[in-house]
Amino acid sequence: MSSLFSPRSLLLPLAVALAAGPALAGDEAVETAKRKQLVIVSFDGAHDNLLWEKSRAMAKRTGAHFTYFLSCTFLFPKAERAKYQAPHEKRGRSNVGFAPDREDTILRLGEIWLAKLEGHDIGSHACGHFDGGKWSAEDWKAEFAFFRESLKNAWQNAGVGEREPADWKRFAEEEIKGFRAPYLSAGSGLVKALEADGFAYDASLVTKGPAMPVASGDITRFGLPLVPEGASQRPVIAMDYNLYVRHSKGKENPEKSAAFEESTLKAYRDAFAKQYDGERIPLQLGFHFVEMNAGAYWRALDRFLTETCGKADVACVSYAGALDILAKEKKAAGAAL
Repeated sequence: MSSLFSPRSLLLPLAVALAAGPALAGDEAVETAKRKQLVIVSFDGAHDNLLWEKSRAMAKRTGAHFTYFLSCTFLFPKAERAKYQAPHEKRGRSNVGFAPDREDTILRLGEIWLAKLEGHDIGSHACGHFDGGKWSAEDWKAEFAFFRESLKNAWQNAGVGEREPADWKRFAEEEIKGFRAPYLSAGSGLVKALEADGFAYDASLVTKGPAMPVASGDITRFGLPLVPEGASQRPVIAMDYNLYVRHSKGKENPEKSAAFEESTLKAYRDAFAKQYDGERIPLQLGFHFVEMNAGAYWRALDRFLTETCGKADVACVSYAGALDILAKEKKAAGAAL
């Protein structure tokens, strides 16, 4: 488990924002038989450099592409924590900490760039992982501005500006199009701030089951689904942390790691099969850069992607990739009407 981040930093109550609103226009016109089954996998935090390497290797092996929601405090060593001021918090405070030192930060920047070159989607998870459920649009705008400036100037801030890739600043300014709120806590000010900052999608909702994304102004909003799990088949948010709390009350229980892995894998398989054989609504799975319960959930993910991504009419994609595929399907369906 990463020394930089602990699941305990997620212990604030998750705000379950059940998706409501109009489905994206044209969904009903896409025939199930012609729709790809999308599997969308994302990682929150995106800090531990060993897990960057591990996830990228998993993607290459399985043919998947991921979304990495980056927390920007990991672009600063803890010695420089005073540079960060979150809304309504003390200067230098972060719920998930900072990088341990400058070298760790430099390694992370390299991982971010390699992931971008390999076709993965880099999104924002804000910075200090605070519950922004009561933040105003202006609060969010301030957090987004700090995120973008931190990412844009990260190589110079780390003292290695000469290593900065030629296209880095454009990437930081133009390609960060997705967001997930810490604790999935998205208050009324969030969508306005996302629109003002040029985001294309938000992945902070929770839905009662797999659901098509919904439109909210200029923002496409995705939701992690509740899926049945375990012997009781009680619904749980399809995210490693929620399974961790379900299985071991948020405390490490390595002795049962294999059992937790099998239960998780079965839940993923069943949720996938229901859509693959049915309406083919995208299946979204969320993870963190922490291997909870001795890696049970990452192992389940690896096995699931290995057996799933190569199936006919399946695409294991990032959120950005899903947006492109859904838009093309709707355009093709509209042309056929």
